[in-house]
Order: sequence, then C-alpha cells, then structure tokens
Amino acid sequence: MAVDAEESKDFRAEMPEVLEEGSHFEEFEEHVEVKGLISNLQNVYNDQISVEIAVERFTVIVDKYQEQPHLLDPHLQGFVDSLLEIARSADSHPLLSHLAFKFLYLLTKARGFKFIVRLLPHEVADLEPVIAMLTSQDPTNFETWETRYMLLLWLSMVCMIPFDMSRLDSNARTESGEYRQPIMDRILNLAKSFLDVSDKSRDAAAYVLSKFLTRPDVKAQRLPDFLDWALTVMTKADRETMPGMIVMLGVLSTLALLFKHGKREDLVSYAPVVLEKVAAFKLSDTGNTVLRKLYVKLVQRLGLTFLKARIASWRYQRGSRSLLDNLKKTKSETQTITSSTDTEMLDDEDYDVPEEIEEVIEQLLVGIKDKDTVVRWSAAKGVGRITGRLPQELADQVVASVLELFSLNETDGAWHGGCLALAELGRRGLLLPQRLPEVVPVVLRALMYDEKRGMTSVGAHVRDGACYVCWSFARAYDPDVLNPYVTDIASGLLITTVFDREVNCRRAASAAFQENVGRQGTFPHGIDILTTADYFAVGSRTNSYLNISLYVAQFPEYTKALIDHLATVKLNHWDSVIRTLAAECLYKLTMVSPEYMAKSILPAVVPLATGIDLNTRHGNLVAAAEITHALYKLAVESDRKITDMIDAGTIEGLRQITIKMDEGKMFRGISGVYIRPAICKFIEKLSLSKLPFHGDSVIDLWQNILDDNIQFKEQFVEVQIQENVVAALPALCNEYYKTKDGKAQPGIQDKVINKYLSTLKGTEENTKNGCALALGALPTFMVEGKLTEVLRGLIKTIQITSPHSAAILVESRRDAIKAINSLCNTMKVDAAGSPTHNICRDNITDIYDALHLAMTDYTLDSRGDVGTWVREAAMTALYDLTILAVQSDPSLITENICKTTMCCFVQQSAEKIDRTRAHAGDLFVKLLNFDKPSIPNIPHRKELMNIFNKSEQKELNWSAPSHAFSKITQVLSCPTYIYHLLLGLTVSVGGLTESLVKYSGQSLLTYLRTVSDNEDAMKTISDTLLALFEEHQKVDRVSIPMLKMLDFLLNNDSFEIFTHEDKHPFSMKLLELMKKEIERCGDPQKLLASIDVFCGMLQFTGFIRKKALFQIIIFLCHKYPKIRKTTANKFYEAILTYDDIVDMEKQDEVLLILSETQWDEAVKDVRPIRNNLCDLIGISRPVMKAGAKAKEKKAEDEEMASYKDLVSRLGY
Repeated sequence: MAVDAEESKDFRAEMPEVLEEGSHFEEFEEHVEVKGLISNLQNVYNDQISVEIAVERFTVIVDKYQEQPHLLDPHLQGFVDSLLEIARSADSHPLLSHLAFKFLYLLTKARGFKFIVRLLPHEVADLEPVIAMLTSQDPTNFETWETRYMLLLWLSMVCMIPFDMSRLDSNARTESGEYRQPIMDRILNLAKSFLDVSDKSRDAAAYVLSKFLTRPDVKAQRLPDFLDWALTVMTKADRETMPGMIVMLGVLSTLALLFKHGKREDLVSYAPVVLEKVAAFKLSDTGNTVLRKLYVKLVQRLGLTFLKARIASWRYQRGSRSLLDNLKKTKSETQTITSSTDTEMLDDEDYDVPEEIEEVIEQLLVGIKDKDTVVRWSAAKGVGRITGRLPQELADQVVASVLELFSLNETDGAWHGGCLALAELGRRGLLLPQRLPEVVPVVLRALMYDEKRGMTSVGAHVRDGACYVCWSFARAYDPDVLNPYVTDIASGLLITTVFDREVNCRRAASAAFQENVGRQGTFPHGIDILTTADYFAVGSRTNSYLNISLYVAQFPEYTKALIDHLATVKLNHWDSVIRTLAAECLYKLTMVSPEYMAKSILPAVVPLATGIDLNTRHGNLVAAAEITHALYKLAVESDRKITDMIDAGTIEGLRQITIKMDEGKMFRGISGVYIRPAICKFIEKLSLSKLPFHGDSVIDLWQNILDDNIQFKEQFVEVQIQENVVAALPALCNEYYKTKDGKAQPGIQDKVINKYLSTLKGTEENTKNGCALALGALPTFMVEGKLTEVLRGLIKTIQITSPHSAAILVESRRDAIKAINSLCNTMKVDAAGSPTHNICRDNITDIYDALHLAMTDYTLDSRGDVGTWVREAAMTALYDLTILAVQSDPSLITENICKTTMCCFVQQSAEKIDRTRAHAGDLFVKLLNFDKPSIPNIPHRKELMNIFNKSEQKELNWSAPSHAFSKITQVLSCPTYIYHLLLGLTVSVGGLTESLVKYSGQSLLTYLRTVSDNEDAMKTISDTLLALFEEHQKVDRVSIPMLKMLDFLLNNDSFEIFTHEDKHPFSMKLLELMKKEIERCGDPQKLLASIDVFCGMLQFTGFIRKKALFQIIIFLCHKYPKIRKTTANKFYEAILTYDDIVDMEKQDEVLLILSETQWDEAVKDVRPIRNNLCDLIGISRPVMKAGAKAKEKKAEDEEMASYKDLVSRLGY
C-alpha cells in the first residue's frame, strides 16, 4: 500500500528553523570591533566593570565562530601582534598584561592552540623575555592562569629555534656570584615546575617539554635524565591524594606527547623500560578517568614506537578516498586502483614484531572495556593504529580478540569499545572482506543492544557506536564487497532510525544510512527514504514512529523487518511510552501489510497479552487491540466482516484475554498501574471492531472491569485510567447494549446508571470524578428516560455542602460540570422536549443556575486557587449550552440567564490568573459576536460591540495584562456589569504580581479619571465598591485586595470629589466598614493594608479625619511591633502629604517624635510617647477598657511571643 510522502513531511513543515540564521557566516564581520576592543584595553584595565564588559563582549564575538574558526584567519596575525605588543611592553601594568593574555587565550580557544602557536614570534631575541616573564609568574595564582598558559605555548614555539642551545649560554654571573644555569636547564626546570599545577597550564607545560626534548641537542644531553626523573616522580607520587594525582597527570601527558612527537629511532631504546615501569603502576585500575585515558594514550604511543612506521601490504584498499573521484570512475576502474605507496610497503616476512607488543595490545583491549567513553575511544584508536603496522596473521588475531568482546558475558562498555575498535579497523582497511560474515551479524546485534537495569536500561552508547561502524563501512568497502549484507544493514539502520528510544541514536543511524546511500549506492530506495527520514525529521520520536515508519514500510524490502522488530522487541520494551508507540505504529502498519498482520503477528501477540512478564503483557495487550481495530477498518473498506479478516481461533483468544486476566488477578498491585489503562483501551478497540460477542458473558466482565477501573485509586495514573474508561464506555454501550431499533436493552439502563448515581453520592473524590465523567460519556439511548435523575445527581455534586469538603471534592465538581456539558451535547436542546429525554424549557434553568453557582467557586488549598478548575469548566459549559440553546430556540435564553452569564464572564475576564482570564475573555467575545443567530438579551450589546470590535478579536491577547485590562475596564461604563467587573478588578489591582497590579491599576485609574467630574458616575462606582466591601467582610480573598485597591485609589485622589463634604456618605460608610474589618483581627497582612487606607482617609476633613487619626493612634500601641513601626512610618508620610493635619507650629515636633522613637520597643515604653502625640495633634488619648487593663501585664510578658507570632504569620 503506497503512502504519500507529503504526509510524513507535515511534521517537518511545522518545525521551527533548527539552525538559526546566524549559525553560518561568510566572513569575520566584527573584526573592526575586535580591533577597537584590543586597542581600548589600556583605557579599561584598571576598571573592573569595564574589564568585565570588554571580556564578555570579546567572548561573545569569538564564540560565535566556534564552528567556523577559519573565518578568523585573515585577521588573527594582526590581533596576536597587537595583544603581544601590549603584553610584553615593559610599561604595561601587570593587570593590563594579563588582560591581553586573556584575550589571546580566548582566540586560542576558538581557533586551536596548534594554529595560534604558529603565529607567535619565534626569534632568538624572544627567548629570554619569554623565560623571564614565565619565571615571574606565580603558579598558585588562579586568576592569571591564562597568562601562564599562553607564555608556555609561546615558549614551545621559541624553544625550537634552529640553533644549538649551548650557543645561547653566557658566562654571566648572578647577583650571588654564581654562574647562571644553562638555558637548556632553565627551560626544562621551568616547564617541569608547571607539571604539578591543576589548571590548563599543565597541558601547555607538557607540550613544551615534548617539543623541547625532541630537539637533537637536548635529547642527547637531557632526555635520559628526564625519563628517569619522570619515572621516579610517578613512583613516588601518592595516587590517593590530589597533589599526587595531579603530578601523575602532568607526567603521563608529557610522556605521551613525547613519544608522539619524537622520532622512533631516538626513543625505541627507552620504550621497554617506560612500558615496564608504567605497567607496574596498574593505572587501568585507578578511579581517575583522565589518568586512565592518558595511560592508554601512552601505551599506544609506546606500541607505535616499538613498530616501524609502515603501510600494511595486506590491508584492504577500496581506491580513492575522494567521493567525487569514486563517482567519476567506472566500477572496473575502481577495482584496479592501487596505492602509489605500495612500492614502499614491507613484506610481512621481513618484519620482526617485538614481544612487548603483546603487552601493549593486551592493555589496549582492557582499555576498550573501560567504563568511560573517552578511555574506550582512545584505546580503539590505538588498536587501529597498531594493527595497521602488524603482519596480517597477528592483525587477524587482534580482530578476533575484538570480536570476542561482543559476548553476552561482557559489559555494555565492552560492546561499545568493540564497536569503536571495529569502526577504526574498518576505516583503515584493516578489517578484511573475509571477516565481514562474522562482523556484520555482530554489528547488527549491537544496533539492537538494550540491556535492562532496574527501572531503566543501558545500551544507547552501544547502538550509537554500531551506527559509527556502519558509517565507517560505507567509506571503507567497495559496493560489491558489502552487497551481500546490504539488506540486513539497511534494515538494521532504518529500524534504529525510526524506532530507537534515544534521539542521538536515531540521528546517528540516519547519518550512517545517508553515508551508505551516498557512498555505496546499493541501499534500496535510499534517496527516497532520506528525503523523509533525515537528521531533523527523526528528532521527534512520535513523528518517527507514527509517520516516518509508515513511509519506510511502503517499500517491501523493509516492511517485514519493521513489523517484526516492533512485535518482538519494542512491545516488550521497559519504557511504557515506547510500548504504546509501538502498538500505535502497528495499527498504522496494518494498513501496509494486513495479511501478514492477521496471519502472523496478531496470532503471536494474543497469547503474550496474558504472559508472565509485565512489560510483555502490557505491550502485547495494547498491540492486540490496535491491530484488531486496524483490521476491522480494512474489512469495512472492503465490505467484509471482521471475522473474514481474523480466524476463529484468534477471535477466541481475544475473548479469553480479559477472562484469563481476571482469573489471574492481573489487575492487582503494581501491574495494575499499567494493565488497567491498557485493558480499557482493549475493551474500547474491540467494541469498535464489532467482534461477535453479543450476549456473551464476557460483556458483563468488560462492564465490571470498567466499573472497577473507574474507582481505582492510584496517584498520577487514576486520571489516565478514568479517561480510558470514559472512552471505552460509549463504545461498549453502542455495540453491545443497543437493540436493533436503537433502544437500550431491557434493564441495562438501571444497572449502569443507578450504580454510577449511587457511587456519585459517596465521599471518595476519585470515585466521584470517574462516575461523573462516565455519566457524561453515556450515549443518547442509554440516558433517554433517565436524564432528569442524571442531571439531578450531577447538579448535587456541583454544590458545596460544607467548607471541609470544598477543597477535597473540587475535582469532582469540575468533572460533574464536564459531564453536564457532555450530556447537553449528547441529548440535544429541544425547547418543547421532555425533561427526561432532552435539555428543554423545564430543566435548562436548573442547569444554568448550577453553572452560575460553579462560577463562584474560589476554593483554596495547598495547590492554590483550585476553584479555577471548576470556573473554567463552568465557563466552557456555559458557552456550549448557550450556543446550543440559541441555535435551537433563542427564547430559552431569558433576560436573567443572559445577564447573569455575561456578568460571570466579565468578572472572570478581569481576574488575576492569566489562563482563566484568557479563557473567559475569549468566550465572552465569542458570545458577543455570535450571529448564527445572535445571543438575545445581552445587556448593553451596542456599547460592548464598540469596545470589542470583531476585527480586533484575534489580536486581543487576554492573557497579557497590558492588553486585557485596558479593554475590560471600559465596560465600567455599562451599569449592569459594574458590580461583577469591580469584583474581578479588586483581586487584580490588589494582587501580588507586579505586572498584574501595574496594568490593572493603571487601567482602572485611567477610566476613573475620565469620569472624575461626573458625580453620578463616581457615586455609582463608589457605592458599588462599598457594597462589595460589605458583602465580603472578613472574606480575606476579597477584603485584603480591597484594602490594597482602596489605598491605591485614595493615594491617586480618585475620590477627591467626596473630600470637600464633611461626613459624606461614602467616607462615613467606608470608615464603618474599615472598623468592622479590623475588629478582633490578628492577621498582620490585613492590618498593614488597613494602615495604608486609614492614612489615605486623612485627606477627608472633619469627623472622618478625626476618626482615622484616632485609629492610627491606636495602631501606634498595637501588640505587634511591626504594626507600630509601620504605622509611625506611614503616619509620618501622611503628615508630609496633608500638611493641615497638624498645626504648623507643632508639625516639626510631631515628625521628630515619629521618626526618632523606637516603636518596636515594649508597649509600656511607647505608650507615653503615643499619648504625647495625641496632645500635640489635638485628639483625645485612647483609654483602655477595664478588661484590657487587667490583661496589660500579661500582654507585656508575652511581647516576644507576639513578635514571633507576627513573624510566623508574615511567612519569615
């Protein structure tokens, strides 16, 4: 069955650009800026902030070219010269010199030290200054390591001057009268002193020594002594301590580089001793990864020293290594190509292999099995290099030893190291074609390597290494050599490309497949597959399983391999997500090969669905369901029955699955977490597939399983199980509970619905959730005649019966609303219908009332405002029901229903939670603009339409406070919505989020300023605010934000119109409500907010000011020190703001008392000061009640306890 490739490309079409526009450059664009930064170093080096800015900018610029460092080349010489000029100048401050070397290091990091070293000055005149600068450095100063590193690199270049070092010595004496050390010794001692440091200068010191000791004059005089010193240091070093470990690293690194850079004839005489001594240290057993890596690197360099440099005459040669050249040549020409170096090759018989090579290879094979990748990689390269210098017989033994690593007894590290070694051998032509029959099966096994470890598995690195082997084979062998294995390799790579769990393995396999297609040209349909399964497309695991695999499977060469891999491997995978994806993929692949699925795969899957292993059982159970459903769809397309596609034995096996699971109690324990959602999916798919189980007892078992699962209690999975039950229940009902005339079977309604309704009355939240959703999922014929009972039960679930159950049953209320919404869509709206069969005029008001009640759910618990779940579900239900009702009969939307609904949406559109506000605002505007037909009785429709233009509907971002509040506050001009809108704005303006408070408050203030001169409008708003305050007295969710909003409005003179009248009704009522709110209040947050309001009320005159002052004075002796201190600060600010509060003659004294008094001292100490303030201000002193006096002494004793109480209440 052909599959359109475009379908699988849809995913890539929607992908964002993976490579950003700035990832590839054509030239070094910032070279002028870099020159400016370098030239400006002398001006900024002594300012730390300027230095940090310059270094950060330089780093950002250079790092941009990490992937294209060659673009820096035209400008590097100029940069290096400029920086060295600054660094080596005698007039440069040490800080400036170090800064120049730091910039030089950043360039080195980007371009590589081997390139930068060649640009450094290397004349004789440079030697002494470099040594002098390096000698003056402090190796322990961690802030200047870049300077030491660059100086050592510079020394590595200068020390290679083509003059005998003894000619640079002089007979000059030091200040103490001694002759100066020879320059040769000075360089050696200087470099050796940096081998025991822990920074990067250690690597540079090792590089200096390796280069310096290979000079003809130095190696003759100093090399033996140095090797003796190095082995002695390593022998004495304590590997259990950090200093010992560091010096070992430095010496090993030096030796490895020395045997790399030195000539074989100069070093071969020392190699046996070094190998013997180093092997005696048994560094392969140490726990330090870097130490083991350097040990392996040294061993392989010693091995290469033992063997003469040569090109093996027996190696396999494909021909030109250029892809372009290979494409130009004909097949016959390629086979006849020989290397021009063949004449230089030595015969195996003429070459004697030292016996030390056996020890070297043994150590490298141990390194290949190391636990760390860097060690294995180094060892693999060593095996490849050394094998290339061995005779064919010995090389073949090495290959055999590598192949022995691919054993089930070996670790995953050995498999990975073996893959790396095979790849190295293959790409060097050392893996002869006659070995491929043994190698290819091993590589294919490595492509599928996945070893379970506890709750996870290891093997991704092995599969990645196997992909590297396949990639190297593409470059190493002629197409004719690999032709017998093409199908197996191509299938293995494609299976990894589309089905591997790890993205790096999928991409590695895709790259290897692409290399083989390009180099070999024999992979079936390679180009077609590559256009779909490219590097970026396989980045998504879901896309790989469900789209790319379907495209690949259309090619018959790969169909069976893909299906078999899924059925035998991925359905048993340890990761449940992979098992589920594999089952879904088999569903799609059934369309490609239905015959093979029906005859081979499904009969094999069914018995495994009740097996012993949990992973196997889960994967095969889901697969059996998916394959059966896919076969049913194919049968429908070809006008056949499912029984024509699946044999009777398999159908009976499907029927027995749930029976065996129930008898085996497989739904219990930890296995139930995976099997329960799978069995629900199984029941759903088999019901949709119309299997001939009508009237069978297994249907009752299925119903019992669903009923049991809907009450399952297990955190994190109960929601998934309930969702699967809700999906399976209507499928089961539609197929097995419906008679031919479309009615429910006798008695089945009472059995199912009554059970759910009775459970809905319980107190278990998860049980109530599931039963509510199940009732909402029932098909029409199951609810007909029972709608009234079902709605009554769901509506009762929505109601909060007690404050204790409010937070516990919040999810039940949400799911009950979802169920009501689902029933409204299922049973349809018919104004003249029966309340037992339809949503009609008799029951629609009850539904609206329940949903309006849900819109007032502001339940709080440890998770926050969980009531928002209920409100969002209610908003969705209100919108859907209103649309259904208006499309059926607009008269169902009465004036009261429409008004209440729109007010609820307006309130939520001004709330503080972004997600809730966005949901409400979107639905509000949709209802307003709905015109098929229009919603009747919307209050102030015309004004609302002007505010919310239809053209701006898509551009309005309700979740952004800066967008939403500037629009919604304009609705304050519509009297009907003022109450609910102000209620929503209260919690936003008085909220905690900075952006929310800023934009909501500013929008409200902007509107109030437009009506500030309109006394009627201001009276309406002020009266509404007071009404809100009064109705929510002691309700902290509203009252505390209300206090903050009142403070905000008072500070911005929003009520200035009322300040000129003494005892204005607004100020009198506000004072009364404020006193009630703080009466017997111990909440410090509320008290602190009320202080701000009372200070703001000082702008009123006469009686109100006097009462506000009195309350402020009382706060100055509050039991909480924080309250007293804050009151004094706020009162101080208020006096400065309203200069007529205190007589000008006494104002300075009052301000001095407020500012200088330690108000957090004991109450008995501050009370006299407070009373003095009363006298100065001209108000009566507060008099304690008799009961308060009796408790005063006790309160003083508990002063610290009160303070601790305040601290705990404030959350500190």
